[in-house]
Amino acid sequence: MDRLDLNVCYEQLGFTEAPFQTTPDTDYFFPSRQHLQALEHLQFRIASGELTMLTGEVGVGKTLVCRHLLRHPPKGVRFAYLLNPDQSYADLLSSIYRDLTGQVPSDRSIGALQRTLFHMLLELAGQGERMVVLVDEAHRLSGKVLEGIRLLSNLDTEKEKLMCLLFMGQPELERTLSHRVLRPLSQRISIRFRLKPFARRETMAYIRHRLLVTGLWARFQFPPGVMALTHYLSGGVPRRINQICHRALLAAYASRRFEVSFSMILRARREIIGLP
Repeated sequence: MDRLDLNVCYEQLGFTEAPFQTTPDTDYFFPSRQHLQALEHLQFRIASGELTMLTGEVGVGKTLVCRHLLRHPPKGVRFAYLLNPDQSYADLLSSIYRDLTGQVPSDRSIGALQRTLFHMLLELAGQGERMVVLVDEAHRLSGKVLEGIRLLSNLDTEKEKLMCLLFMGQPELERTLSHRVLRPLSQRISIRFRLKPFARRETMAYIRHRLLVTGLWARFQFPPGVMALTHYLSGGVPRRINQICHRALLAAYASRRFEVSFSMILRARREIIGLP
């Protein structure tokens, strides 16, 4: 079944679009207490220029928090968003330069890039702006690049912070930074916030939220017991909730029903984890 066929399925079920996409769509951002707290921490640390780390297991919504922050940036802030940190330090500096200027640097040596970035930071500060380097998937950064980032964080004046660093990654990042050689960088992290899976009530509210975004919640039913089962089978992980609910909705369509049943959820879970 191709994408066009899926759109027809959702339309016939009464949805304006697929409510349980696994892509980090900020239109579906769910304002759970912990996700709002994470955003508040990030926004406050951006204002103060402090290094901040946000971690969490796969699928708990780290990238969605990143995208929401980028979509609603604080005033006077320019972002360099590093989505692929699996690169050398020189490449990382080049990526920051390209995000800020839209151009590829002519001199890609580390020394030249650091000098250029420092002058750019001073220029931005003179205009009342600050640069924020947001590193997604930061657990993939090598120790050498992390040490380079520590040196990059030194690009400040005696009186003010010129740049803010935000790390987003899986819990492996915490273990990496615990190594003795990276202690100088670890000590600079002012806030460490970990996103966790949803509790049962949060999962149920999350499912309702995704359905409400389409504007037609009253027509399609997810009974409370079915949502509770979805929480149990997904462990409260948003990405897994989306996967299970997506397959369950298609099962409802195939059965020509406007309600998800227990059996549909169980079958969806079996298909996702590959059980017969």
